[in-house]
Amino acid sequence: MLIQILNGLSFGFLLFLLGSGLSLMFGLMGIVNLSHGSYFMLGAYFGLSVSKWTGSFWLGAALGGVITGVVGGLTERFLLRYVHLRHLDQVLLTFGFVYIFMDLSKWFWGGDPLSLSKPALLNGSIDIFGDSFPVYRLAIIIIGFLIAVLLWLFQEKTLIGAIVRAGVDDRQMVTGLGININLISTGVFALGAFMAGFGGVVGGPILGAYQGMDLEVLILALVVVVVGGLGSLKGALLGSLLIGMLDNFGKALFPDFAMVTIFLAMAVILLLKPSGLLGKPS
Repeated sequence: MLIQILNGLSFGFLLFLLGSGLSLMFGLMGIVNLSHGSYFMLGAYFGLSVSKWTGSFWLGAALGGVITGVVGGLTERFLLRYVHLRHLDQVLLTFGFVYIFMDLSKWFWGGDPLSLSKPALLNGSIDIFGDSFPVYRLAIIIIGFLIAVLLWLFQEKTLIGAIVRAGVDDRQMVTGLGININLISTGVFALGAFMAGFGGVVGGPILGAYQGMDLEVLILALVVVVVGGLGSLKGALLGSLLIGMLDNFGKALFPDFAMVTIFLAMAVILLLKPSGLLGKPS
C-alpha cells in the first residue's frame, strides 16, 4: 500500500509541474492553451538532446525547461496576445500549434520513442518496509515538493506574485494602476511553459519521449486544472496529487478502467463544486 501511495505521489508531483502553469494561464489570461502538452513533449526532447551533448542530466533538465519557456513566451507575445477575447480562436490556434510542434519534433528527432537516462546518482532502489522503491521516483517527489514551495513563496510573498494574484481577480483594475499586465502575462506564460518543459525532462526517464505524448498529458493537465480550480496553485497541487493517486490505484485495481476512475472523480467534483476544489466561483 505504501509503495502504491509513493507511486501516486511521484506521478502527482509530475502532473503538478505540468498543470500548475496551465492553471495560471487560464486564471490570469483566460487562454485556452491546448498546446500545453506540446511543451511537455518539447521539454523532453530538448532535455534529451542537451543531456547527450553535455553528459549532464540536470543541465539538460534546466536548459530543456528554459528553451521551452522561451518558445512559450514568444508564442504568447507574438500570436496568442491578439486572440485573448476569442476563445474559439484560441482553441483553433493552439490546437494548430500541437500539429506544428508535433511535425517539427518528428523532423528533428524522428518518430521512434526515445528514452532519457537517469542520473547515475539516482539509479537503483531503496528498501521501504521490505519493498523496493526506485530512488528516482523518490527524487521526483522531493523535487516536486520543493518546486511547489518555491512557487507558493513566489506567488504569496513577492510583489510580482501579488500582481499575478491581483491580475487573476481583476485584470482591468491592475491595468488601471499603471502596471504592464501584458508583460506579466508573457512572464507567467513563459513560466508555465518552463514548468511543463522541465516536467517533460524530469518525467523522461519514466515516460520517455515519443510522438503523441503531448495529447496524452494534455488530457491529464486539463483534468488537474478543472479539479483543482482555475488560477489556484494550491488547487493545482491538490488536483495533481488526487489525480496521481487515482491514476495509480486505478491501474493497480482496475487496469481496464483506470481512466474511468479519473473522469468519474472529476464529474463528481464538478457536480459538488463547479469551480473546482479550491477555485473561486465566477
